[in-house]
Amino acid sequence: MSKDIRAALVKITGRVQGVGYRAWVQAEALDLGLTGWVRNENDGSVQALVVGTDGSVADILERFRKGPPGAIVRSVEQHDTSLAEPPTDFRITK
Repeated sequence: MSKDIRAALVKITGRVQGVGYRAWVQAEALDLGLTGWVRNENDGSVQALVVGTDGSVADILERFRKGPPGAIVRSVEQHDTSLAEPPTDFRITK
């Protein structure tokens, strides 16, 4: 993975399931040229992997804090991670 590319694993909690959060994340990620995935977790949170330039990843992390209409975001926890092979698209996986 290029040193100019950042990968972040993110956990979003609050009212983030049943409000279109995953579809919204996918649209926002594609708008910013990010790759990765987003999925619902059994604990009611949403988890995402976002991969792109540092600026684009920082931008989507800010957007995650607001979320789509109907969402109430309580927390956005992220940590950078390394990937052997970055994803080539952005998918809703679960």
